Amino acid sequence: MKKPYKELAGQTLIYGLGTIIPRVFNFLLTPLYTYVLIESNFGIIAELYSYVAFFMVLLTFGMETTFFRYSSNATNRPKVFDNSFFTLLITSSLFLTGFFIFREPIARLINHEQNLTYLVYLSLIIFFDVIVAIPLAKLRLENKALTFSLIRIGNILINLSLNIFFYVICRNSENNFLASIYVEDIGVGYAFISNLAASLFNFLILLPSMLKFRFRIDWSYLKTMLKYALPLVFVGFAGMVNEVSDKVFLKFLYEPSSQASAQVGIYAANYKLAILMTIFIQVFKYAAEPFFFKQATESDAKAIYAKVMTYFVIFCLAIFLMVTLYIDVFKYFIGANYRVGLAIVPIVLLANMFLGIYYNLSVWYKINDLTRFGALISFFGMIITVVLNILLIPLMGYMGSAIATFVCYFSMMLLSFFYGRKYYKVIYDLKSLLSYFSIALFLFFIDLFLSFDIDFLNILKGSVLFIIFLLVIIKKEGLSLNAIKTIIRS
Repeated sequence: MKKPYKELAGQTLIYGLGTIIPRVFNFLLTPLYTYVLIESNFGIIAELYSYVAFFMVLLTFGMETTFFRYSSNATNRPKVFDNSFFTLLITSSLFLTGFFIFREPIARLINHEQNLTYLVYLSLIIFFDVIVAIPLAKLRLENKALTFSLIRIGNILINLSLNIFFYVICRNSENNFLASIYVEDIGVGYAFISNLAASLFNFLILLPSMLKFRFRIDWSYLKTMLKYALPLVFVGFAGMVNEVSDKVFLKFLYEPSSQASAQVGIYAANYKLAILMTIFIQVFKYAAEPFFFKQATESDAKAIYAKVMTYFVIFCLAIFLMVTLYIDVFKYFIGANYRVGLAIVPIVLLANMFLGIYYNLSVWYKINDLTRFGALISFFGMIITVVLNILLIPLMGYMGSAIATFVCYFSMMLLSFFYGRKYYKVIYDLKSLLSYFSIALFLFFIDLFLSFDIDFLNILKGSVLFIIFLLVIIKKEGLSLNAIKTIIRS
């Protein structure tokens, strides 16, 4: 294995420690919530966190990617850090101030007047999470992946532990003191209190790094950085519309409205079953973004990007089959009342795979400072998301949201591919990629139509089909056992 692949794989594994473990622990909140909370209450959590995602993108202002872009020269890093951190300090402070001034009108606007306290918790979570974005990015840039990972693990451990403490220990305790801690009227609020404590932990741990900030802003340089970052804001905002607006649309478009929050809860719970795909994509994205920038000046950069894409798609298809072929196992990760929505799982898995491929393809506009194209593609995807959700939710409920997500990410992937061929042509192995995709879909449909009433038989059948897929990949990629061992040792 060439050194660049080894470097990317190594960084992916280390970032995996900081992403897989937190994501797995975070995923454990889903069975906790779905076994403890009724569908409508879990729907409230899912909906409100959708707003958090929007504001995180707006307030971080594309500064993480911008920080990587302008920190490639080590001598510029202190200046880039000061400029980036200053920007986010301003945006987060203005947000928090504005929220507390207009908190009641905001609550009325999103139909959460009765949940104003929840919104206060969320505003503080957003503030602390935005503030630490650049210090966390600095750790990634300096290849301090282990420190980065430990901070993320500590964050989610606090969040998960407090959720278990409130919803499992205190709620069901026969001890008077512990039982008194859980107040029924707070209910869903304990989820946000736990998250706020975790965000405060991040802030305190990274405070020494933030105190290195010096108010020595290079306004001309900052203007250049903001020019690069502005299209990324549109990319990120459109991306969040594509990723989380479905829950907001469900809340406001589903009829009867009295069941809307419950439908959001069912949809969000089943969407979480795509966790393995989203984890892998997030891990890869953390490692790949700095990696792609570093490789851009190498003579064989395009060949490296093409091979990375092949490996990426193989892993994604393996995850798709693992979840769908073993759905009779994965379904127990959500409460029984939520399993009526299992049909969306294959759709959202493929949708997220297309999103991951899009991230791979996006290298062409990032390394050539053509981020405006990323904004245009994301905006196009956003239009598809909005239009299809509005059209399909009244007809199909949450299935319409799943289809909208699928069409959106598929369209963005195609657009990026064809634009990329014009501005930075990478020769991807399309023949192999399409054949792997076809094989995976063929095995999926065999599993779908050859169904048994006994879970064990379905699991056995899935195992056989999954092994077939792996053998096909090994055969087509020309991998022997010795070759695999050599790759691992390299």
